Amino acid sequence: MPFKKIETYTLKEATRKLEGYCAYQERCHKEVNQKLHDMNMIQEAIDQIVSHLIQHNFLNEERFAQSYARGKFTIKKWGRNRIVSELKFRGITKYNIKTALKEIDSDLYHSTLDALSKKRLGQITETNIQKRRKKLADYLLYRGWESHLVYEKLKELIA
Repeated sequence: MPFKKIETYTLKEATRKLEGYCAYQERCHKEVNQKLHDMNMIQEAIDQIVSHLIQHNFLNEERFAQSYARGKFTIKKWGRNRIVSELKFRGITKYNIKTALKEIDSDLYHSTLDALSKKRLGQITETNIQKRRKKLADYLLYRGWESHLVYEKLKELIA
């Protein structure tokens, strides 16, 4: 059985590769560290590369958090709860999470919830009112919308 050749990188090659990786899209520290581990880099090299990326503005956790929150809200229509939990999972600080949530306009947030609720309600074929309410609530809660907003919306849409 032939041995699998492990690909190795010099510090310079790894740094260039990670600069491209970070320039392509915003990344968090956790993703960058994982990528470097996958490249079989030693911890000293990882620390050096990460510090280089931060100094040269390839890696910025606050910018990542803001971009992530904007994108997930705009494209995937996620609510604040889901965005917060996903950012926490990625090791983002509370301060940066708070800053990221400021990226979401309050009026747009409520109108998006309204449009999403109405669209989903139109897709639910269930005739039992309680089951309709539950299906809509489960859908919105799964997407991370705050429960008090979801229940207000249910009262408004399903009498």
